[in-house]
Amino acid sequence: MKETTQPFSARALRWCAVTALPILTALVLASLDASSTTAGMVLLVLVVWSATQAGVRLSLFIAALCALSFDYFFLPPYHTLWLAGAQQWIDMVSFMASSVVVGRVAEQAKQQTRRAKQRQADVERLYALSQEMMLYEDASRLVHDLPQLIDRIFSLNGVVLYIKDQDAFYASKAEAPMGLHASMQAVTRELNPTMTPFAGYSTTALMLGLRPVGALAWQPEGLSREVAAAVSAQVSIAVARSMAIESSARVEAAREAERLRTALIDSLTHELRTPLTSIRAAATTLLEAEAMDEAARHDLVSIIEEEAERLDGLIGEAVEMAEIDANVVQVHRSPHVPRELLDQAVEESRKILAAHKVSIRVDGSDESQPHDPAQNKPVWLDTHLLGRVLRHLLENAATYTPPGSRIVLSSRPRGDRLEFTVEDNGPGIEALDLPLIFDKFYRGKRSEHVRKGSGMGLAIVRAILTVHGGGIEATSVPGSGACFRFWVPLVEKEPEVKN
Repeated sequence: MKETTQPFSARALRWCAVTALPILTALVLASLDASSTTAGMVLLVLVVWSATQAGVRLSLFIAALCALSFDYFFLPPYHTLWLAGAQQWIDMVSFMASSVVVGRVAEQAKQQTRRAKQRQADVERLYALSQEMMLYEDASRLVHDLPQLIDRIFSLNGVVLYIKDQDAFYASKAEAPMGLHASMQAVTRELNPTMTPFAGYSTTALMLGLRPVGALAWQPEGLSREVAAAVSAQVSIAVARSMAIESSARVEAAREAERLRTALIDSLTHELRTPLTSIRAAATTLLEAEAMDEAARHDLVSIIEEEAERLDGLIGEAVEMAEIDANVVQVHRSPHVPRELLDQAVEESRKILAAHKVSIRVDGSDESQPHDPAQNKPVWLDTHLLGRVLRHLLENAATYTPPGSRIVLSSRPRGDRLEFTVEDNGPGIEALDLPLIFDKFYRGKRSEHVRKGSGMGLAIVRAILTVHGGGIEATSVPGSGACFRFWVPLVEKEPEVKN
């Protein structure tokens, strides 16, 4: 807590007023011919009042002046500081003893009142701190904001929090004195829960049982030992909670990664065995069949070719997902016209799109209009990554829509991003499946009635677009088709290379 020092002129004026008060009171009592008993009681009241209002030194000074005034004006011989006899000595000693005792009692009562108010204020601040801490759902964020909370609630000039396991410091202010961090680390290593002043900061270890979890430092040294212990206990609990949640999150993430890895292996094992079984059966039939007409032989060769292609696709998806999970996918932008990207994707998917009607629209144009590249400004994008995205979406559209269905590809700039859409007029996606279709290994109800897949295609699409700085969303009306809309940043100038 901050202490204010009065200027010299104010202190001098206060001492002059204190000196004049008992003398003027004695003069007034003497002018009224008050008895020694009455005067003693009045001056004693003045001593008690001064003890409750002023400090120890001022109250003792007033008590001495009142005793001298009582002797000078009301004890014979009058107007002298001498005492005539034993009775006067008894009166003087009694007055002085009463003044000291009463003044001391009043001073103690004043101090107790001050301490009670301070304890009440401390309890209110501790309650306010606990209430604000309860409002945080994110434990790590709470640890980050704790120094600011403590600084503000307890009206301090700086608070620094050290977390031992993270070897991290959090401060309410940007600057901290040189050596404070080393001092806090030393307090934690030495298991010293007592406050150790350093550069105006009081430092205490944060203990959780017998284990130190960090240290707390603050300035000025205004917190009492009890309040500091209570604050340290609350901070220790918050730090321990944050560490427990972080540890639990790491364990859960490891479990989830292991679960996904197991699911991937199981899914790939199952999906790979299906085409391999078909290929082996067809190949065995070709080798063992002695008499087989050309049509049957052609059918078996077609099965081998289709299943080998399917096997190649499954392996490609697994490799793509492995690259994404390993964070090795990089974006290499180059200037391209969006129409060219769409044309290339359709050309590369022409085999699977053979039974569908495909049209391309750019900036609202119709596919019947001749393509003029000059009408489209080149933008900087990674055609390899976006080509993979388009091929996945086109394959999905062709797989889950009946032959003869219409598939429309379009692109258009919108604000600071370039949007693409792949739209079909097939059976659409069930409302329950729509929020989950971009999750790994998820396959909707309609997928059970179509050819089997790994369930990784749309997850790969979303991951690729995230790497490219974009996103994707899907909308669908069951029975009226589905629309996949994805976007990437619209970059019309060569992007700056970050070193």
